[in-house]
Amino acid sequence: MTIEVVKPGLSTTVQDLGRPGWYHLGIPMSGAMDRQAMRAANLLVGNDEGAATLEITFLGPELKFGEAALVAVTGAELPPKVDGVVRPTWTAFRVEAGQTLSFDFLKAGARAYLAVAGGIDVPVVLGSRSTYPLGALGGHQGRKLEAGDVLPVGTPEKTVAEGRSLAPELRRPLPKTAELRMIPGLYWHRLTAEAGETVLADTWKVAPEADRIGYRFRGGRKMSFVDRDPPFGAGSDPSNVVDCCYPYGSIQIPGGLEPIVLHRDAVSGGGYFMIGTVISADMDLIGQLQPNTQTRFVPVDMTAALAARRERRGALDEIRRALA
Repeated sequence: MTIEVVKPGLSTTVQDLGRPGWYHLGIPMSGAMDRQAMRAANLLVGNDEGAATLEITFLGPELKFGEAALVAVTGAELPPKVDGVVRPTWTAFRVEAGQTLSFDFLKAGARAYLAVAGGIDVPVVLGSRSTYPLGALGGHQGRKLEAGDVLPVGTPEKTVAEGRSLAPELRRPLPKTAELRMIPGLYWHRLTAEAGETVLADTWKVAPEADRIGYRFRGGRKMSFVDRDPPFGAGSDPSNVVDCCYPYGSIQIPGGLEPIVLHRDAVSGGGYFMIGTVISADMDLIGQLQPNTQTRFVPVDMTAALAARRERRGALDEIRRALA
């Protein structure tokens, strides 16, 4: 079975759960920005929860199906339409052979996930089908989709009923404002005491430049740094250090102006220091933030971060039980 891309949307890529294990070589994990939503989409259509899906950003594609298929759309509220008729999100529905799947205007969130029974069957590269556009790796020809592309779909492993739906209380609410929990550290000591208070007290807004590599935030006050003699190789900018490794979720502040949270396609190291790291439980949330969303950084300790991770795993277990 194949799907023809009639219109690609703004930025539509093939994504699964990513390719861990290569970051030390400069190859990021990639994969879905909202992993829980992607897993739910796959479970709705009977796929393994790590099967490859389409990640759709802001504006949906137009797709023509060569054969009948069961599909589901989760994540952002981006209403799907079959031959112009709106279908529900978070619910499995059929698209018949020759029909066209398109999308209405975005209502909330930033990224939707389209799962097709059988999964998007592009080649596996370094253990994953995920697209890493910066490295032209994985996905469909290593890039976002373009008009005229033809996507292969695998054979469904099992048959599930059309109309299968995930209850609203099991769907994470899409944010109008956001609090990102972070563990201060790494190079926090490079901030003055006043700057440390400022970054946590100010309300920031998601910048238009936010993407899969990193989410930039603006609107807060400029931060100041503790005086120092720049170490050899760090440069004169006080936000620079000699190159270091970047964890996922780490927060840079180039020039002390605008925090950047590194995400799924981030490079693995560089010369900007990091004031802390957003906890893993909140990384999916970042992927659903629209430009200008008001955001605050909330400091937590490791105990709270691990508790939040357990809570997120518990929520995913509830989804699995509901769709078993």
